[in-house]
Amino acid sequence: MAGKVFFSVTMSLDGFMAPEPVPVEDVFSPQGRDDPSVRRWMTKWSELQAWLFPQRWFRENLQLGEGGEEGLDNDIARATFERTGASVMGKRMFEAGELAWPEEAPFHTPVFVVTHTRREPWERKGGTTFHFVDDGISSALDQAREAAGERDVRIAGGAEIIQQYLDGGLIDEFSITLAPVLFGTGIRLFDRVDADRLTLAQARADTSSRVTHLTYTVGKR
Repeated sequence: MAGKVFFSVTMSLDGFMAPEPVPVEDVFSPQGRDDPSVRRWMTKWSELQAWLFPQRWFRENLQLGEGGEEGLDNDIARATFERTGASVMGKRMFEAGELAWPEEAPFHTPVFVVTHTRREPWERKGGTTFHFVDDGISSALDQAREAAGERDVRIAGGAEIIQQYLDGGLIDEFSITLAPVLFGTGIRLFDRVDADRLTLAQARADTSSRVTHLTYTVGKR
């Protein structure tokens, strides 16, 4: 039996899943980090993801050292990873991660990158192989489903790819971790989604001292 297709993101209280974009090469270069716009981006991103950084599972998965917090947030982060048999992401997310991920990329499963550029698969240590799909989101999802087997497929991001899968009626459920921060501007998760095509039902809500985790199932109108 095939698994579900889902996404899980952290979102600010005013509906943004990321700050205003800046060039990825600037974010991950010593020279770029002196740029005020890059410093603002890093500050906002760090505030948004602050709930995740101290978690034991997160630290172990990125090989940041032993120790860390345990509890609801840690359990949810670990469960999201363990249910995922393959991931799909957009080119921009891959390009940012290619600069930031350690040699042992944190997925440990196949990852399918939606792109317009042909490229041979890129195998990393620890079980992650990036496959580059240049014939659309449906093809990427079909390949991810086959690779995932009975486990779930995660649409990793960014926002544009998630919106395309939502509009295509290809998402079964999603989780939003609502963080107590305000961005004012940035990248909205649901900006281009056709709301008339979707119905949502709340499946669960879990609250920790840091954030609120909301899970919804997705239906078609």
